[in-house]
Amino acid sequence: MNKAARSGWWETLPAGIRDEIDGYVLQDSYLGAIRIVVDVGLALHGIGVGTAQLIVGDRYLHYGDTVARTPDSPLDLESLAYRAAASDGPIVAIEAVWDGDTVHDWFVYLTAVTADPVGEHRLATIYRSAACLYLGADDGPRHPSAVAADRAGRALAARLAVPFHFASPDTPDDEAPRWAP
Repeated sequence: MNKAARSGWWETLPAGIRDEIDGYVLQDSYLGAIRIVVDVGLALHGIGVGTAQLIVGDRYLHYGDTVARTPDSPLDLESLAYRAAASDGPIVAIEAVWDGDTVHDWFVYLTAVTADPVGEHRLATIYRSAACLYLGADDGPRHPSAVAADRAGRALAARLAVPFHFASPDTPDDEAPRWAP
């Protein structure tokens, strides 16, 4: 569906549905907005997830800077150390783990791995945009989220005197082996 057709379809929606979708967009709830577009568009107009993403993307462009974006996680050493201190148990490692979704593409979680209780405490979610701000660039061969996670994670691990683990720093892989003692 081209942009003109998407705009035409948008204008056929009842005002209440448009307001609901725009409400999700303004709250930066991309998936919530897509769900509504698919719910109202699939049966009557054959609008699937791909076209819904384009329609919701159009709405994001329409609202621009007025969308209440989800704030980036801080990556400075002091903030990460402060968050790590809130972990439930003793930290035995800092780990970087790939994940991805349709909104952000690939990104990296930075976690504190704990023992007694065994678990993990998420310290930061590193999206491309936050990584580029942290690094000041997006021009290397590696994904910026990986570079930022590697740099911040190693610094934090050194400060806490624990190992740092990143099983797949060069290639996004959400099934890479996790840290084990």
